[in-house]
Amino acid sequence: MTTADEIGAPVRLEGKFKAMVVCFVLGLGSLVAWSSMLTIGDYYYQLFPKKYHPSRVLTLVYQPFALGTMAILAYKESKINTRKRNLFGYTLFFASTFLVLILDVATSGKGGLGAFIGLCVLSACFGVADAHVQGGMVGDLSFMCPEFLQSFFAGLAASGALASALRLVTKAAFEKSHNGLRKGAMLFLAMATFFEFLCILLYAFVFPKLPIVKYYRSKAASEGSKTVSADLAAAGIQTTANNGDEDDVKPQERLSNKQLFLQNIDYAIDLFLIYVLTLSIIPGFLYAPVLIATYNVWDLISRYIPLVESLKMESRKGLMIAILARFLVIPAFYFTAKYGDKGWMILLTSLLGVSNGYLTVCVITVAPKGYRGPEQNALGNLLVLCLLSGLFAGVALDWLWLIGKKEGF
Repeated sequence: MTTADEIGAPVRLEGKFKAMVVCFVLGLGSLVAWSSMLTIGDYYYQLFPKKYHPSRVLTLVYQPFALGTMAILAYKESKINTRKRNLFGYTLFFASTFLVLILDVATSGKGGLGAFIGLCVLSACFGVADAHVQGGMVGDLSFMCPEFLQSFFAGLAASGALASALRLVTKAAFEKSHNGLRKGAMLFLAMATFFEFLCILLYAFVFPKLPIVKYYRSKAASEGSKTVSADLAAAGIQTTANNGDEDDVKPQERLSNKQLFLQNIDYAIDLFLIYVLTLSIIPGFLYAPVLIATYNVWDLISRYIPLVESLKMESRKGLMIAILARFLVIPAFYFTAKYGDKGWMILLTSLLGVSNGYLTVCVITVAPKGYRGPEQNALGNLLVLCLLSGLFAGVALDWLWLIGKKEGF
């Protein structure tokens, strides 16, 4: 077996590009199942009565489970085996996506209250899986290089862009065929199931064995992290950080979650505000497939902008000002919908996507700097908790768009 000390500086960059590609796919797998569920919303509106509000209700079921599970995991993160946590999350995503497919086949696509309740239960499972994977991966990548976090979050955005692009293609392909919407939905779910299975294999057998990943995890273990032991063992590295003389670790005791949160409260608020705004508009206000596709594409593209160092915003005050200024799009969307044309709506949607992706990556990659491995892991979990809180608040607020509509409720 290799010891942690043997994984040194010469291998820091070895396998970096491959690790970035794997992080991208793992990010894609973290959201592709749920993105598929949202994208086939038109099929569910055909399958179930409008009064069920499938897209809104399924999202409203998903978010509390994601947020509640994430809160528990963030509180316990220092004692959780990250490898088991992430593998459990991806496996649950795989099983839940496959069961959505099976549910539709078992009911012959006829809908009904029982099928809708089944979908709600599986949506809750998606929420639990999301909390395990997103928090676990962001915490894990927070003590590695920022490019890994950027790639993971680009993968998250790519899931939406991929789902939107495929939806437009399948809609055109199956438009005139019998049960076209259902065929497209089945194709979506089958692809999502495949991606989830791929993520299980990549995380279990490929990612932990990359030299650069072994280096960063060994470094985190030497700084007192207990969450990486299983991944290091899977890579054939024996850690001694937690088995040696504890006096070596005590002088560097990590900050508590409360201390980390207070020191980074502006970043926490940033992420909450970014997503409370985005989710209050999508899908509540924007539901046309073309507009959602536009948003997803620009969200993905903008997540690569911070890779250019001169274009990356690192000022804490600047980030807060930009995020608060972003709320001006709410009245802009309202008046554009009332008085503007499609061109202005596409422009506004593009702006929403660009700002969402760019600001998310800036905040998430800048925040963990200056801390040791265990603290970076904890901070990553806390930031994801704030992000999910924003998602939940946004999903609740998007119901406000129904006020005043005759068939709103």
